[in-house]
Amino acid sequence: MTTVRRVAKNIIALASAELITKFLMFILIVLIARYLGDVGYGKYSFAMAFTSFFLILSDLGLSTLTIREVAREKELAGKYLGNLSLVKLVLSVVSFLLLVVIINLMDYPYDTKLAVYIAGAYVVVSSFTQFFISFFRAFERMEYETLVRVFEKIIAFILVVCLIYLGYGLIEIMLAYLVSGIFSFLIGGLIVLRKFAMPEFKVDVSFLKHAIKEALPFGLTAVFVVIYFKIDTVMLSVMKGDAVVGWYNAAYSIIDGLTALVAGSISFAFFPVMSRYAKSSKEMLKKVYFRAFLLLFSAGLTISVLVTIFADKIILILYGQEYLNSILALRILIWAFFIICISTISSTLLNSVNKQNIVAMGTGLGATLNVILNLVLIPKYSYVGAAYATLITEGIGFGIYLGCIIKFLKNPLQRGYEVKGGV
Repeated sequence: MTTVRRVAKNIIALASAELITKFLMFILIVLIARYLGDVGYGKYSFAMAFTSFFLILSDLGLSTLTIREVAREKELAGKYLGNLSLVKLVLSVVSFLLLVVIINLMDYPYDTKLAVYIAGAYVVVSSFTQFFISFFRAFERMEYETLVRVFEKIIAFILVVCLIYLGYGLIEIMLAYLVSGIFSFLIGGLIVLRKFAMPEFKVDVSFLKHAIKEALPFGLTAVFVVIYFKIDTVMLSVMKGDAVVGWYNAAYSIIDGLTALVAGSISFAFFPVMSRYAKSSKEMLKKVYFRAFLLLFSAGLTISVLVTIFADKIILILYGQEYLNSILALRILIWAFFIICISTISSTLLNSVNKQNIVAMGTGLGATLNVILNLVLIPKYSYVGAAYATLITEGIGFGIYLGCIIKFLKNPLQRGYEVKGGV
């Protein structure tokens, strides 16, 4: 299969997974938002946002590193699977215990804390599922990712709809996510073992040290990304209460779905290809990046214009009168989505040429700026201020990546951009 056909197949597979899973989950979000109301939905959104920080801590970039290195040297798959699984187990236990301690230091009611505990368990399971998915991506067999993710969301969809029909509340809905996550973990692990590699549990200390060192910038990048994607929800919850969190996240859930479907699926499909060309052909690497950038620029701009025009109708149809305050937030956040589209493929190029440190520094700066902007804007402008903070942060982050990419494209073998060998 040619590279073009393989990339197209993987984009279709990932886009299909995103389309199906995000459609199912978006319908669920709408049902949950309508069923629980703005206050209940605010608690749900807080639990998901708060635990997302611990999802990153339980991985620390190991999954992304696995994609890059196994894509280059597939014979290392068993070594990565065995050694890094042990590291992730330790990280997951530590992350969950830390989550429990921190939420108990915060002044939240019992039902919110219980929702966080359940969401935290779901996060631990999902972290391992994502690790399995990294092997699907490294081998460029994204159809297996589609299978695992779609299966999980179908189970979650059925369970949550049944629970809503039977009149259950927030805690039972969170448990439904945990059950579906366990099923996807089992299926993903089984596919990896049967199709790709058996784990090598012989601990290689030097390998682990080097792998963790290489993965840490990916992990830091993910932490910073979560901060400026999720910290607004946590800060809104602390400063303004559950109803405001519900309004903001009604709009944000639309952006989140579009980001995963468009920017995420296309960038992830190109990442293994860019990683290979980073070692073999700098000219092909440039061509692949330009094509991907143009594709995401066009798609992002078209979607952003349409959503801006029809934002009021979108919110009213999906959520109803209770969420009228979400309209303005959607009109602001959709332009953050446009920037995310072109920024994501740019950071993907930098990651593929072993410049994850630049991505980590860029997102670190963005995360810091986002926290500062939220502290300044939320007290006065509430959820609208949080939306503008996200937009400004994304714009500055893209500017940093673009400057580095311009230098790289002018002369990829100088200025410290040499691509070194893998682990």
